[in-house]
Amino acid sequence: MTTLHAQPYDISGTGFYFDSVEKYELKLQQLKKYLGQSCEEFEIQFIDGENIDCELFSALGIHQGNFAAYLEAVENWSDDEKIKTIIAIGEAGYSFDLGKDDPDQFEIDLYQLDNLKELAYQFVDEGLFGEIPEQIQHYLDYDAIACDLSMDYSEITIDGIRYIYRCD
Repeated sequence: MTTLHAQPYDISGTGFYFDSVEKYELKLQQLKKYLGQSCEEFEIQFIDGENIDCELFSALGIHQGNFAAYLEAVENWSDDEKIKTIIAIGEAGYSFDLGKDDPDQFEIDLYQLDNLKELAYQFVDEGLFGEIPEQIQHYLDYDAIACDLSMDYSEITIDGIRYIYRCD
């Protein structure tokens, strides 16, 4: 379960923790009764939850206006959709309107590998460079292939897992 914190910009107000839109609205009303007036602006902070959800929170730039859509995304999106969104927005700089756009709209080639050299081996094994006899594969310079791949592919660690990706 993802827990967020709403910290009022008004120094006389005290923040509160919440994990749903309903709890946010309830605590907002309680804060209004306590202060005697409404507190309108809050900084929304990620407090507790899965590491991937924290990285998604950061990539999406969650604020008071979109936290409800974020909580819905955390519950409904697959890890693959979260990872691709983190990469597309946080790394590649794509724009994304949370709540309106689809996380599957991004064309990202994603490989769960530790480095580009492993990707080079995988591409050779899959025949991406054509049919190369096994006897000759031992003479290939996989470091040079990895260096060439670095022009199109990048590396990232999300939730402790290394990925190699390319955005189209």
